[in-house]
Amino acid sequence: METSVMNPVPDREFERIVELSTFDLDYFQLSNSLKGLTKLAAKVAQTEICLINLIDSFTQWTVSSYGLDVHQMPREEGICQYTILNEDALEVKDLSEDRRFRDSDYISYPQRLKYYYGVPLISQNGFRIGALCMLDADNKEISPDKAEQLRIISDEIVERLEARKRKMELESRLTAGYNFRRRLNHDIRGPIGGIIGLVQLIREEDSDEKVSDIIRYLDLIEKAGNNLLEIATKRLAYKRKKEKRNPKNNELTLISLKTKLSELYKSQADIHDIDLTIANHPQCEDMPFPQKNILPVIGNLISIVIRFTLPGEMIMVRQEYKCASGSNHLLITIKNTGSKLTNDQIRQVFNTDIESDQKVTSINLRAIHQLLKKVGGSFSISDEGDCGNRFDIELPVLATRK
Repeated sequence: METSVMNPVPDREFERIVELSTFDLDYFQLSNSLKGLTKLAAKVAQTEICLINLIDSFTQWTVSSYGLDVHQMPREEGICQYTILNEDALEVKDLSEDRRFRDSDYISYPQRLKYYYGVPLISQNGFRIGALCMLDADNKEISPDKAEQLRIISDEIVERLEARKRKMELESRLTAGYNFRRRLNHDIRGPIGGIIGLVQLIREEDSDEKVSDIIRYLDLIEKAGNNLLEIATKRLAYKRKKEKRNPKNNELTLISLKTKLSELYKSQADIHDIDLTIANHPQCEDMPFPQKNILPVIGNLISIVIRFTLPGEMIMVRQEYKCASGSNHLLITIKNTGSKLTNDQIRQVFNTDIESDQKVTSINLRAIHQLLKKVGGSFSISDEGDCGNRFDIELPVLATRK
């Protein structure tokens, strides 16, 4: 599926966006792990510049760079949007002679770039999530041997991202196991205590010498129950009082989440002359929680709302973390003023029986809805009349291990 030659959209774009979101990436924290591969690719191709770009709904994120300091740009302004259309590498000998790129900032001062060579980054599930690209002010020749080496480097980039995803999934399972232990502590101690209490009641009410053997067995049951209860208390007990501590790696607080979202999306809002405001509910504002699934969902939604909000309007994001024993939830509300989705567009997001209009906004809102369903979250969109739309997200959050 392509919307136009100048703004192409790959086939299976919905599934591609979902696939990228499963990597759960913080685009500003990947540079160090990929820096060596970026430099290596530039040396292989003998180009001045090498970038590793990941492409989401509306943004080309440069997660590692060599020779050019760039972090993000609108997807429609990047060259790599064409690279992810096919599995083969894309080579452009002269950007200034290609009508797709001749008005790009790449070929104007100070870069004045001419040559482009891009290799798609293909996930294990076969989705092209981004590109490894080389750029230079002079024309270059990529031989078959170099092309093969660049393909190997692109595969290694994807493997590192896949390994990171597997590591995060393992950490999530460990956290889930920790929560299971917490629930088990509650579930096992109650019945054991009940057994011990019943034994004590029987002993107190029955003193007949003929049942002395039964009483002796009850004594043994009570002793075993007490021992088991003591083990459960020592090994499975947890501190119910939330302790103040600093976040670990792959953890966020409402405070750090607000900072990250501002870093990632404030510039996008500024480009469109939109006032983006992010506010936190003060309760549990500094309580750490795992960042899994949070940035892809909230970030994509903010990016979508920016795209249909008109210049001069406002977007307000409110974040709240509800922390309770055994049930923690992140509540996100996003409101915009003025421009809004139609009721028909809203129905397309939630009703899978309705054929989507294939617009990028509908595609990506459906992707967000699917991601939230997979993790047990909820998503709603309401029409606020003249005040635009309101988007509400409730995302379950695993309790973190001390």
